[in-house]
Amino acid sequence: MPEAIHDLKYLLEAALLASSRPLEEGELIGLLASGLERPVAREAFDAALDELAHDYDSRGLCIRRVASGLRIEIRPEYVRALHGLWDPKPVRYSRALLETLAIMAYRQPVTRGEIEQIRGVSVATSILNTLEERGWIHVVGHREVPGRPALYATTRQFLDYFGLKSLEDLPPLEQVGDLLPTELKLDFGETGPAGPIGLAGADGEETDEIPSETASKES
Repeated sequence: MPEAIHDLKYLLEAALLASSRPLEEGELIGLLASGLERPVAREAFDAALDELAHDYDSRGLCIRRVASGLRIEIRPEYVRALHGLWDPKPVRYSRALLETLAIMAYRQPVTRGEIEQIRGVSVATSILNTLEERGWIHVVGHREVPGRPALYATTRQFLDYFGLKSLEDLPPLEQVGDLLPTELKLDFGETGPAGPIGLAGADGEETDEIPSETASKES
């Protein structure tokens, strides 16, 4: 490996480890150029990223692309064994909240009334408040009908939390199980959740823990 790529690779690794959030590639290139006090070509950056991802192939960490950029995280197969390190008391959410979030993810933008029509029951205000407080949903506009109800959609933070690069990375509804009513039949295709780099390019009676398939330093 050329010495320049070697230096760039380890500075890139340090930047991703030091950051408390995902970093966009353009932001990283600028940061590395500032740290090295010389321009960083896109080709050199890509080569360093590929080398770093290759190094992690045999380790317990991986580099993942999510909606907000790149981050280093624990490999999914090790998350459950280490979960107690950062979350000794897992947050649990009601089935009603999970259903509401899933409908928003697959049918956005959607109004509260439309969610209630799909679920067949009312949506508690506390559910919407919880999802907004988590930063997983936000209001993106209003439906041009009487009353102009708010339109809800998921956020980048929602994608980041679940390790997704875009909505197209949501699993097909067939893989979601019985979380949604059967009448909701939307499909984003066969694309699975975004994988590591280097391969290619609180309401209700029932409670269910939202499983995080990946764990980053942000968890």
